[in-house]
Amino acid sequence: MKKYLSILSDMEQKIMGGVYSPGQKLPSVRNAAKTYECSISTIIRAYAELEKHHAIYSIAQSGYYVVQKPVDWQNKKEDNLIDFTSASPDPSVFPYLDFQHCINKAIDTYKHQLFTYGDSLGLDRLRQTLVSHLAGDQVFAKAERIVVTSGIQQALEILTKMPFPNGKSVILVEQPSYDIYLQFLAAEGVVVRGIARMATGINLRELEAEFRNGEIKFFYTMSRYHNPLGTSYSIEERKVIANLASKYNVYIVEDDYMADLGEDRDFDPIYAYNSTSHIVYLKSFSKIIFPGLRLGATVLPEQLLETFHSYKRYADTSLLSQASLEVYIKNGMYERHKHKICKQYYERMHALNEAVEHYNGEGLIRVSDVSSGVYMQFKLPQTINLERLMKRLSERNVNVVSGKGFYLPNYLVREKFLRISIARVQSKHIDEGVKAIFEEVKRGYSDPQS
Repeated sequence: MKKYLSILSDMEQKIMGGVYSPGQKLPSVRNAAKTYECSISTIIRAYAELEKHHAIYSIAQSGYYVVQKPVDWQNKKEDNLIDFTSASPDPSVFPYLDFQHCINKAIDTYKHQLFTYGDSLGLDRLRQTLVSHLAGDQVFAKAERIVVTSGIQQALEILTKMPFPNGKSVILVEQPSYDIYLQFLAAEGVVVRGIARMATGINLRELEAEFRNGEIKFFYTMSRYHNPLGTSYSIEERKVIANLASKYNVYIVEDDYMADLGEDRDFDPIYAYNSTSHIVYLKSFSKIIFPGLRLGATVLPEQLLETFHSYKRYADTSLLSQASLEVYIKNGMYERHKHKICKQYYERMHALNEAVEHYNGEGLIRVSDVSSGVYMQFKLPQTINLERLMKRLSERNVNVVSGKGFYLPNYLVREKFLRISIARVQSKHIDEGVKAIFEEVKRGYSDPQS
């Protein structure tokens, strides 16, 4: 199965990347089987899948050809823009046809049930399906402990507002951290503390001191593919954090929103190392399928269930979306699409690393060490004027995000950096964009007034 998915993903990437242009004939089944070192039946299956998705068409006694597409998903203006800002999936790989099939199948299966209010905890069959789905990430939980939410943001808002059994009230967040959640905390006037997280990791002694003395209700963390750093905690760090939660009766809210985007499948979340049920595990499906789906899964410890349920009183998540996702996961489409997305992002991140190595000869920019996910931190010299830098890059059609918005307003010890995202940048544009960034940083460093 993995070999088939790899071949299918590679063919799709070559069609999307222009290696096989519209109208071009694809290699014969026999030649493709030799190239990929697989059976002829595997190639036939891959070609059939591509044909089903209208990427290629067959002509009897002739072969398979790439479909002519009259309009590309990007317009010319967008094609000229190098966008390092977006965290949303690339629209060019949205699984429109697959998910349309799942919507139709869901309606046929559930009929009128999809148009009622439903259960505030989520569609029962989806929650049952998520039991085995989450187990693949070493998150073992019964369906009763899984709640479907309108994305991770809704879960974070409920967890922030509800009381916890430890009776504590302070929320501890990494600095930098998820900007939208930080904005929510500030708007709600929540008592919040920050703890520095660098590209190299977190100071575990400082974290223990916060747990011991800080009246911490929960610690919000992104254990892998951190936004905005892009880095992941080491196994040792994850184990220590899990143990500290148990030792000091502090809960961990583990935002594993990019769980499916990594090539490293040996990564076990903090959840897997905690034996005292102090971890709330959050997973999003928006980064794999499309952001408009707005579906997430929250895995709760037994002692938090009743309170969480009381705060999530209404069925506010589309039953049609939930049923479609259940079909999408069960029929294997999710796994196939995940493989495709992972491969694409891995190739883009590889291109980003190559470009950095090529242009960073003077070492002006320090980058985080990442090879998976979508984010990388470009740490800048302190003399660089961020506003001027971003303006000059914008004039060159290169959009970037400043690191300023990823800190609490009153957090003083800040790094000056850009968050680089490869989620929507075509591989062919990455080198050009990185070159522009390094040229403008060098210019700003040499003449701070320019």
